[in-house]
Amino acid sequence: MATLASFLDPDTVSLKICGVKTRDDAARLAEMGVDALGVNFWPHSKRYLTPDAAHWLPDLTGKILRVGVFVNQPPALALRLVSDGWLDAVQLHGDETPETAAVFRDAGIPFIKAIGVKTQADLVRASEFGAAAILLDAHAPGIYGGTGEVFDWELASDFRRSHPHLPIILAGGIVPENAALAAMSVLPTALDIASGAEISPGIKDFNKVADFLSAIGRRPSC
Repeated sequence: MATLASFLDPDTVSLKICGVKTRDDAARLAEMGVDALGVNFWPHSKRYLTPDAAHWLPDLTGKILRVGVFVNQPPALALRLVSDGWLDAVQLHGDETPETAAVFRDAGIPFIKAIGVKTQADLVRASEFGAAAILLDAHAPGIYGGTGEVFDWELASDFRRSHPHLPIILAGGIVPENAALAAMSVLPTALDIASGAEISPGIKDFNKVADFLSAIGRRPSC
């Protein structure tokens, strides 16, 4: 049974594949034992999926953690998709503040807050969000949803050590060849992968997904 608690288990490194656009890709990820998938509901993303086109999400209930990605958007859509059972959690990947994220805290909806990291100063307010986890990505002002670039992982390690009870998800430029190093260097709760596991934006490469699972010490289920 896929749950947020199992995804954020501090004793393991989980894998989240983001930017999923098709029912078949989502089902294959679940079959392989991937812990979570991300569906991008930001209209300007090259991995954007309209809510109507994501009608297959309820079929995956309990099979894989379903995370909806939103960027500086009114909360109504995210709240509805969680309430209707399409999503298990929300990922805020824009310029949201602890104050604007309060609607999710107040509603008891678990959310992940993504933060672009260039210097330690970018992380000053991270612990104020009340997020289920903080996703650390490369700093790219005005570019949302990830750049595929690696940032200084020592900043992530420092943040994890100073916030030992706050789950950290690592993103940004992670590919099968550096995934094991990322996991060992930062000790994150999870790795978040988009372009590193793709044939083209939104279309997943399952050989790479299998390599990611192997890199974190997991054997693909199929």
